[in-house]
Amino acid sequence: MLLLHPQRTKQSGILRTTTWGRLALLTLIMLLVAGLSFADGKKHKLSKDLDALKGSNSGPTVDVIIQFNHAPTDVHHQKVQSKGGLLKSKMDSIKGAHYSVPVGSLDALADDPDVAYISPNRPLSGTSTSTLDYAAESVNAPVAWQQGLDGTGVGVAVIDSGVTAVGDLYWWIPANQTYGSRVVYSQNFVPGATDASDQYGHGTHVAGIIAGAGWFSTGSSFSHTFKGIAPNANIINLRVLDQNGVGTDSSVIAAIQTAISLKSTYNIRVINLSLGRQVYESYTLDPLCQAVEAAWNSGIVVLAAAGNQGRNNSVGTEGYGTISAPGNDPYVITVGAMKTANTATRVDDTIASYSSKGPTAFDHVAKPDIVAPGNQVVSTLAPNAHLLSTPTDVYLSEYSSSTTTTTNTTTKNNNKKNSTTTLTANAISTSYLRLSGTSMSTPVVSGAAVLLLQQNPNLTPDQIKARLMKTASKNFPATSTATDPTTGTTYIDYYDIFTVGAGYLDIAAALSNNDLADASTASPTAVFDPTTQSVSLVTGSSVVWGNSVVWGNSVVWGVNGTSVVWGNSVCWGSITSDGFSVVWGTGVPWGTATNQTTSTAQSITLEGEK
Repeated sequence: MLLLHPQRTKQSGILRTTTWGRLALLTLIMLLVAGLSFADGKKHKLSKDLDALKGSNSGPTVDVIIQFNHAPTDVHHQKVQSKGGLLKSKMDSIKGAHYSVPVGSLDALADDPDVAYISPNRPLSGTSTSTLDYAAESVNAPVAWQQGLDGTGVGVAVIDSGVTAVGDLYWWIPANQTYGSRVVYSQNFVPGATDASDQYGHGTHVAGIIAGAGWFSTGSSFSHTFKGIAPNANIINLRVLDQNGVGTDSSVIAAIQTAISLKSTYNIRVINLSLGRQVYESYTLDPLCQAVEAAWNSGIVVLAAAGNQGRNNSVGTEGYGTISAPGNDPYVITVGAMKTANTATRVDDTIASYSSKGPTAFDHVAKPDIVAPGNQVVSTLAPNAHLLSTPTDVYLSEYSSSTTTTTNTTTKNNNKKNSTTTLTANAISTSYLRLSGTSMSTPVVSGAAVLLLQQNPNLTPDQIKARLMKTASKNFPATSTATDPTTGTTYIDYYDIFTVGAGYLDIAAALSNNDLADASTASPTAVFDPTTQSVSLVTGSSVVWGNSVVWGNSVVWGVNGTSVVWGNSVCWGSITSDGFSVVWGTGVPWGTATNQTTSTAQSITLEGEK
């Protein structure tokens, strides 16, 4: 290419450009700009790694930081949202903002003349390569914390194996060095037990996911803080499970009744039930379900685990129809488990193969309602808990620069030469442990409900449920697989509404939503048509996601009206026709091989899924 050089003259020591030179320079600039635009188009506004991401199988959405030519206004945010984006946080200091956007919208966003540059929200990491816990980051809880929402004043009844008031469950005021436990009430319902402390280790872990403050992983020597979703909420400890994690309906029902009676005293707005059992009859008859409905009707949001039977194929259902009670009740918020892939971004998250799937036995209610991180979650450790074993260990080196060293000195050559060897031990944390299951994903959503109630105490349980479900992310891959390292069995998951419900919890989106449901949010019933081998949702005028524009199935569930949501070619995969019939029968027998009380379920709790 011929390069044109501007002609210069020297006058009074000042370098000046001649008229011809100015024209030549302008021509050069125009050619260079045109060449850049024609060669790269709008792609030069996309970082190389983001541009490469478009052509990969990275998932339907990506977290990005968009920088604008000027500080973005609401108009700019609306333009991104019109292309399917979601504002996650503002970054005015760099004239930008953090969004989640569809991968397919990247080129259109880059074509906007107000956009200067788009790059992925890249992960930062410390020196550790061990598995960390990104549950809070994956559901955008830090957005709530930045807004000053931390659960202050809201009470959560944890009905579980008890809660030990460990350090992370304390409040602390550094200015005057005052502190106290946020476990504000404790009561035991286990026959023969003498106190409400956690001898099993499950309830304290659950409480930490809801309200752990992360004191024991915060400071200059720590690379990662294990913080609960609502880190200043109060815990009402109602122990119903014994030292082996076993309880009865009566104990749970008694605890629920107590929570209702103490509602005003401790501002109990949420009940967390990270427990369950097989469904034996319709929820309209099950006393456990009736108890949770009583709590719901009293104004308490009830969260229940979906169960860990998603791998159960004992009767050919590929895990469908295995929702636990009381998660089968249409009123409660039933939670399934996601895997964070050990990253803070949501793009690579997938469903845990063990997460139980709907529809519910007998009643065919569409469940779960929502999914949240529940695999290999790090939370508070109850000292001397029976759950402690090697697979649950969290090592100090995973989140702290502190190490333990031992020095051995040996003498060689008749005491003429000394050799010293220093060994660094991978010390086990005395504050945290790692557990997996829908028991862990349920308190994540409980914490989200607490934040919504702190933001707006007037919200009803129906409004909380509807808002969480409507704003849940509905961007998933078509399928994902997981292989059990022990058995070698590969499980395939399909992202239908009976696997992921209304979607993946997004706290930032829920907090920014102002829609108010004004009717019952009972989850719809799914109806099977044997002639077409397809499934539809039955809705009515009393159901909040009935026919209205704001709360229709298309926005809550991602499906349209009563149209087919589950055809024979949509998500059954390799499921047999016999299994299909079992799901739509009177109930799904789980069998004994993979019941929740067996070693299989215990293995999931301790080891999780890669």
